[in-house]
Formats: sequence, structure tokens, C-alpha cells
Amino acid sequence: MSPSGSTRIFITGATGYIGGTVLSALLSNPKTDTFEITALIRSAEKAPLLNSIGVKTVIGSNSDLDTLTSLASEADVVVAAADGDDLNAAKAILRGLRKQHEQSNKVPILIHTSGTGVLRDQADGNFTADEIYSDLDIPKIERLPKTQPHREVDIAVVAADEEGYARTYLILPSTIYGIANTSLVSLGIQNPYSIQIPLLIKAGLTRGQGGVVGKGLNVWPSVHIDDVATLYTTVFDAATKGPDETGHGREGFYFGENGEYSVGELSQAIAKSLYELGRGKSPEATVFTDEELDKYFGGPWLGSNSRARAERARLIGWNPVHNVDSLYASLKPEIEEIVAKQTD
Repeated sequence: MSPSGSTRIFITGATGYIGGTVLSALLSNPKTDTFEITALIRSAEKAPLLNSIGVKTVIGSNSDLDTLTSLASEADVVVAAADGDDLNAAKAILRGLRKQHEQSNKVPILIHTSGTGVLRDQADGNFTADEIYSDLDIPKIERLPKTQPHREVDIAVVAADEEGYARTYLILPSTIYGIANTSLVSLGIQNPYSIQIPLLIKAGLTRGQGGVVGKGLNVWPSVHIDDVATLYTTVFDAATKGPDETGHGREGFYFGENGEYSVGELSQAIAKSLYELGRGKSPEATVFTDEELDKYFGGPWLGSNSRARAERARLIGWNPVHNVDSLYASLKPEIEEIVAKQTD
């Protein structure tokens, strides 16, 4: 807490799909009157809009390392919701938190965005993995190789907690779905669209046919964007109450999921919808070629398994309300929105 008794919060990625949703949730938090929120944003045009709702802004990006360090050194809580694989940005934030600790002897909080992509394998769609990870099984998570997506940054974040100069919490959402409908979206500040499912839809539209990776047997967890908001606020509320409220550091992994889906079945559902809209040759998804996987997705990762159980956050009261039925219900509006944009 700052000398004035307010909680100084610094957030990155505030105009993005996740970050904007988290910022909206913080602005509607019962304690929001005690928050001093600063957002690092790339767009100077959006600064006055954020200022108008009480958020201070600094123009810059994750590549402005000195700015990240400076802003982190003045925050009680940092919410990093930009690029979960940017090690240099993560280290810059950690330098700021260390600097603050050395100067004040306080232990600032870092809530860092990772993802269950850290668990992914190389199934290429050809099998369903048996391996399921719980966020309570830390030794199993720690056996993940450093070469996994997000892992190197996750390790650096945990190390800061081990060293004692920051209290760190890692939030690992799975496939996030749903068009965000927040106050920041209404103001034109936030990107309302996710990444994974729109990529699959856009690939189908471009090739004129819904596609699938391999046999489509791989499985992923999913979580609605509104449940992501409550996941962050549940962890934020616990973290700001004190160090003993919930796990941090090594024990600070919080998966975000509420049910699994078959990527093949999802791909078929998208292919069927595209066909019904006259945007696909067949209601049956056809297999993406290797060239298409590189072109549309940068590789075959959409054919991987990522199996996770979000047990830790549920222990502190996270109660996601959207299940896999909601995921399938979200496809039609998502597809219609993308088709409408392409025909504008």
C-alpha cells in the first residue's frame, strides 16, 4: 500500500482481450475507490478514454524495458497481461519489483499471465493424451522442460518469489472463448476477440472449408472470458489480503479451465457452421496440410493436447459458471462477427 493507504496497481496489456477484461473487473471491484491504476498502452488515442474512467496511462510497450522497470518499482501490485513469452519484459518488471523491495523493504505482488499452452505436447491431432496436470501438483509442473511455451518466463517469476523480493502468482488460462462485453469494449478501448478459435474460423474462411489438425483426437481445456475475469479477481483479492491467504511462488500456479473439449469436434462444428453460411464446400472438416498449418497457425500446435485441472483457484472461491456447452454456443456469434467484418 502507498503512504496514502491506496493500492497502486500497474497493468500491462490493458487494451487487450485478457488485460482489458481484468482492468474492467478491477474498476468494478468493491475496493476500486482505493486503487490507483496505471496502464502501459501503445495507443496514444486511447489514453484520454482511460483517463476519463480514472486510469492513469503511460504510452509505451513491452519493449520499453526501462519504462516497465520504473512503473513496476512504484506499484504495490503488477498485473502482467501482455505477452506471456516475453522474457525480457518479465525481467524488466522483476527488476522494478526488486528495486522497490530494496528501497522500502516491502514485498510487492506480481500477477503474471501464462497459459496452459505450457502443458502442450506434439500429438499433431493423432491421439488423446493421458497426462493430466493439476495446479496443486507442483512437482509435476516443475518437471516440464524449459523449452515448453511460457515455461522460461514462469520459472523466472517463481524465482523472484523464492528470493523474497516479490510475491508472485501465475495465472494460466486455457482456450479462452467468448466475445468480451466489458465497459472498456463499450468505450472502444479493448480488443473484444480471443485468438485460438478465431484463428481456426479465419483459416476455414480463407481456404473455403473448415479444417482439422490430423485426426482431431487431441483435447484442450476451455474457459469463458467472463470466468477469466473472476479468476483474476479471486487471486487478486486473496493476494492483497496477505501472504498466507493462498499459494504463491512455487505454490502459485492457477490454471483457468472449466471443462475440456475435443479439438476435432470443435473443428467439425466450425466446418458445419461455415458450410451452412455458404462459406464451406462441405460440412465435414478436412485435414490441414503441413503448409496450411504453417500459413494459418505458425505450426501444428493446434493439434496438441493440453490437459489441466484448475483446483487451486477453486479452493479460494473461484466459481466459473460457463461450461463446454457455452463454448459451442459461442461459435455462431463468433463466426458471424468474423464473416461480417470480412464483408464490410
